[in-house]
Amino acid sequence: MSIPFAYLGIILIWSTTPLAIQWSTEGTGFALAVFARMLIGVVVAAAVIIAWRIRFPLHERARRAYLVGGLGLFVAMALTYWAARYVHSGLISVLFGLSPLAAGILAVVFLGERSLTRLKLLGMALGAAGLATIFIHGDSLGQANGLAGLLALLVAVFIYSGSLVWLKHIADDSPPLATTVGTLAVSLPCFGLVWLLTDGRLPEMVPPRAGAAIAYLGVFGSVVGFALYYYVIKHLETSKVALITLITPVIALLLGHWLNGESIGLRLWLGTGLILLGLGVHEWTMLAGLLRPRRAEPGRPEIAG
Repeated sequence: MSIPFAYLGIILIWSTTPLAIQWSTEGTGFALAVFARMLIGVVVAAAVIIAWRIRFPLHERARRAYLVGGLGLFVAMALTYWAARYVHSGLISVLFGLSPLAAGILAVVFLGERSLTRLKLLGMALGAAGLATIFIHGDSLGQANGLAGLLALLVAVFIYSGSLVWLKHIADDSPPLATTVGTLAVSLPCFGLVWLLTDGRLPEMVPPRAGAAIAYLGVFGSVVGFALYYYVIKHLETSKVALITLITPVIALLLGHWLNGESIGLRLWLGTGLILLGLGVHEWTMLAGLLRPRRAEPGRPEIAG
């Protein structure tokens, strides 16, 4: 599979996921919505593995990856779905844009990496300033419990980032779809337990938009998105994968505004801009390498297009 194609697919899926999460909870409750999504994901991914005869490793490293990915997915998604009832959908993507900064901090603390240069520290400071701007801007939170929703999302971001760092450290070589099935299978009983403890009832009728959003998230948000994600993190450095979050927040904000009537105030744009600027500064070395024009090889002049 082409890495650029997989990269673009992740951007498109992650940009639409926050709004789909919010729609999926309408008339169903957050616990049932996320449980149904993961159930669909497990069934679809397992069917693909069986049909395509993809190997499903059960060696020690694979089991560790499934466990770490599954538990990280459970905590991060449970908090995200709960918070989606109180926070604008675009803000979900904006806060998850902090994941590269969180991953950098966690890699230093838990893996002993010495990668915090002055630029990275400046990027973290700008990201923190943008986050503070969003927190101060109470009107952009959506509802009365918006502050609690933002705090829940921040915890979800650090859990998500921690699982990313840990998975990279485990370095499992299982096929991406196998990792997806293993991760979803570990998380599914946890989501089912949360649903039973919080509600445990099926609604008399699922609104069409909520049902379509759950199905979309189950197939694309869980199976296709996770498979592409695990494929990309095996072929690119963690920081390069995390650069996806430079693009998705803006797209998610605009989709929430156009399709869900969510207001985007000046201070929210300012906070988002500071976070994205911080991410850009944090990853400036790699961005500069991407933007720097390639030199023609000796004896092979570049062809003007």
